[in-house]
Amino acid sequence: MSRYLFDAMIAIARKELKILFSSPLAWVILALMQCVLTWIFLAHLDIFLKIQPQLVKIANPPGATEFIIAPLFAMAAVVLLMISPLLTARLIAGERRSHTLTFLVSAPISMADIVLGKFLGLMFFFSVIIALVVALSISLLAGGSMDVGLLLGNVAGLVLLCACFAALGLYISTLSAQPATAGAGTLGILLGLWVIDNVADDNKDSIMRNFSLLAHYEGFNRGVIDTFDLVYFALFIVIFLTLSVRRLDRERISG
Repeated sequence: MSRYLFDAMIAIARKELKILFSSPLAWVILALMQCVLTWIFLAHLDIFLKIQPQLVKIANPPGATEFIIAPLFAMAAVVLLMISPLLTARLIAGERRSHTLTFLVSAPISMADIVLGKFLGLMFFFSVIIALVVALSISLLAGGSMDVGLLLGNVAGLVLLCACFAALGLYISTLSAQPATAGAGTLGILLGLWVIDNVADDNKDSIMRNFSLLAHYEGFNRGVIDTFDLVYFALFIVIFLTLSVRRLDRERISG
C-alpha cells in the first residue's frame, strides 16, 4: 500500500471519528454503556463479597476474575451486539442518502481504502468502550489479585467480536440508501445469529453453533483461545469487508 493510499485511509477513519464524536449518539452510547456495565460490575462484586466466606471452604474456588470480570465481558458482548447497528447504519447508507457517496467513490483512492478507513474509525470507537470495561476490571486490583490471562483473553475476544459486528454492519450499510433500513437489517441478522446460539445451546455439538458469533466468543470468555474460533472470526471479518469493497466497486463502475 502506497503512502498516499495509507494516508487516505487514515483520513477517512479520522473523518468518521470526528462525525461520530460530534453527534450526541456517541456520547449517549458511551454514557449508557458505562452505567449499565458499572451496575453489572457492582452487582457481581456485591454477590462475590457476600459468598466469599463460603468460597474459601472450597478447593480451588473461583476468584474475582471468574466471578466478576468474565460475566461483565459476556454482558458487554450482548450490549455491543444491540448497539452496533446504531453505529454501522450510517457508514455508507448515510453517505448515499446525503449524496456524498458519488464524490467518495470517484476520488482517486481504492474502495478498499474507503472500507478500511470507515472500519478502522468505528473500531477505534469500540476500543474506547472496551477500554471502559477494562478500567472497571482493573479496579479490582485495589482489593486483591486478578487473573491477567483471563482478562486478556476476554479483551481479545471482545475486540474480535466488535470487528465482526463492524464488518457485517458496514456491508449491510452498502446495500441501502437509508441508515434506518441498514440498522434494522444488521440488528435482525445479529439477533438471528444470537437466536441460533440459544436454540442450539442444549446441544453443544450442534452444527448450528458454528454460525453463532457469541458461541465462538465463549472460549475467550473462559480464557481459552481456540484456533477454530480465531479462524472463524478472521474469515467473518475478511468476507464481509471484501463484500463491502466489491459492492462499492460495482457502484463506481455503474457510475
